[in-house]
Amino acid sequence: MKISITIVLFSDESRLSLSSDCRRKLIWRDSGTAYRPENIQENNRYPTCRIMVWAGIMINGRTRLHVVANGTMTGQRYIEEVLLPHVRLFRGVVGDKFVFMDNNATCHRTLAVQDCLDSEGIQRLVWPARSPDLNPIENVWDALGRQVAGRNYPPTNKNTHIRALPEEWDKLPQQLLDNVVQSMVRRVECCITLHDEHIPY
Repeated sequence: MKISITIVLFSDESRLSLSSDCRRKLIWRDSGTAYRPENIQENNRYPTCRIMVWAGIMINGRTRLHVVANGTMTGQRYIEEVLLPHVRLFRGVVGDKFVFMDNNATCHRTLAVQDCLDSEGIQRLVWPARSPDLNPIENVWDALGRQVAGRNYPPTNKNTHIRALPEEWDKLPQQLLDNVVQSMVRRVECCITLHDEHIPY
């Protein structure tokens, strides 16, 4: 009996901030409890440097971290800066068993993006709308923020932040990435059990 193995590249963009407290605790709270002392966190209202990045993770691999310079991601930028230089390379190495996961962001769902994926033979994983709990790379963004904040000389401006992010991305242990990808079975089971409510991931 021949076993077919599918390789999924989980990807996403994130905005990482210089002033964010990477040691924060995220909590799910019950309705009507927003103003309880244990659910209140102080916010920094001063302007801060936020850098948009994109990356993908898979078992035994990852893409390079791409810094989205000057502005937001559009469909055309997504093709030119992500799909062609990064995703297409992984598709070429993995072959027909490669599946690409991105979310339902507007820039990901343009006709030009779909045409690009079709022309490159890149199969896209069907993904539910508004489902960050399911995407394992969300946990990796938090780990990356902690790595950057824990540097001997943490970045203090946009330029040093842009240099630090790819350096720390490359230092993240592959075992961490493998663990969050392997958590997908548990995430999906939990989501089904909780009838699409928030899950503890």
